[in-house]
Amino acid sequence: MRKIADYPVKGKKILVRVDLNCPVENGKISGSARIAAHAETIRELSGRGARVIVLSHQGRRGHDDFISLEQHAKLLHGILGRDVHFVDQVVGDKAKHAIAGMKDGDILVLDNVRHLHCETEHPHGEGEIVFHLSPLADYFVLDALSVAHRRHSSVVGFCRKLPSFAGDVLAGEVEAVSKVRHCKDVTFVFGGSKVDDSFAVMKKWLADGRAREVLVGGALSVLLLHAAGHPVGDSMGYLRDSGLLERVPEARELLGKFGARIALPVDVGLSVAAGDGMERADAPVGGIKHGQIWDIGPKTIARYVEAINNSHCIVMNGPVGVYELDEFAKGTRALLEAIARCDAFSLLGGGHTITAMEKLGVDRKNFGYASLSGKALIEYLCGKDLPGLAALEESERIFPRL
Repeated sequence: MRKIADYPVKGKKILVRVDLNCPVENGKISGSARIAAHAETIRELSGRGARVIVLSHQGRRGHDDFISLEQHAKLLHGILGRDVHFVDQVVGDKAKHAIAGMKDGDILVLDNVRHLHCETEHPHGEGEIVFHLSPLADYFVLDALSVAHRRHSSVVGFCRKLPSFAGDVLAGEVEAVSKVRHCKDVTFVFGGSKVDDSFAVMKKWLADGRAREVLVGGALSVLLLHAAGHPVGDSMGYLRDSGLLERVPEARELLGKFGARIALPVDVGLSVAAGDGMERADAPVGGIKHGQIWDIGPKTIARYVEAINNSHCIVMNGPVGVYELDEFAKGTRALLEAIARCDAFSLLGGGHTITAMEKLGVDRKNFGYASLSGKALIEYLCGKDLPGLAALEESERIFPRL
């Protein structure tokens, strides 16, 4: 990909599509690793004299987290230690005048792009945001793999109108995922609650014969244990309430085809009633009567750590237990620490994986790459073409010389 780091930017007005989307509670945002990472791209461009116009979304229309980006601009100001201006418009006279008045090094955050219906609903990924902002800018930079799987206007629309580039965050993510995509012997660690994502990658990589082994925990392990005929205790209620019981036939088919390379837990950490609260009780698979499966057990931890130590390339997506509670963070902690110690190239993805890493104090610098993407990472690992990356390639054909 054509990277903005390789081109002069002084005096250029650059639209930079980042992903500032973060958790919102009672109308207040909390910082995220994504914001910190994108802040470095913004810092670098501003420091080189670019006039940086930041585009991002927050939440979904109709949801509680669908709010303005004013708080995000203030958070960026705190991270960067330099002025960050905010305009409560995406398009309109205020936005136009603010962009026209920018000087070299200035940083301007426009409001939530999803305030415009064209962002998600324009059939060709263009609409008024592209119509109004393209004439005001010199370049477009896409800096977020986490949104590159969406054919949204602010992701793909500018690439047909402006010379377009990959930002440092996007380029780093694509490089890391590409290393995995070209590897023929990958160990996967799948946990969390997003069974759809795990199944998609497992089917692709197991069928291709490039998955060395899949180590499972979290909701995925509960589903697969039940599909394999093992009792799961009170976790049957979770399978029923979450709709995962409907996936049992699919899980059985997966085990029937690839069971030799899917490692199920041999013991688990159960959450059981104790007095007025709950406590952990480890139990072998096959001997579960009561309690909910909230972690993998010590024998499983040892088995998975050994598999990690013998791996050449590792992908982990999702914690293998309820890491928010110390008693049920043992499996996730042990596997993260094992991956951090081993010599294999490692790619970690998913928001909860990154949050678990931070909560448990495992330094992300000890991994090959800690991805900021979720669904886009899964789709890219499955070999799908991402609209955002395809749009950057199209822009390079449209604007071959700068």
